[in-house]
Amino acid sequence: MTDNHNKEHHLIGYGTYFMIWLSLISLTVLTVSIAGVNFGSIALLIALLIAAIKSGLVINYFMHIKFDDIIFKIFFLVAMATLFAIFVLTSFDIFFR
Repeated sequence: MTDNHNKEHHLIGYGTYFMIWLSLISLTVLTVSIAGVNFGSIALLIALLIAAIKSGLVINYFMHIKFDDIIFKIFFLVAMATLFAIFVLTSFDIFFR
């Protein structure tokens, strides 16, 4: 039995993985250093922004969603939209009690 799907194999070089790893380490160091500074009410926003960038790098490169079919990207976007809606609704509940 032969597979009629012509799947392209995307090879990512070690240099790219090394740069992504350095980026993740740098963002972790930035997160730890920012935690020691009092940013007031925007501290949570800064932490979430850094975490979103880190998760985007991991999802795109290490989980290979960047090279997957469009259906997987759509499933991922639906999951992220659902998570965002849960965060927004929870925030409204907490801040407007």
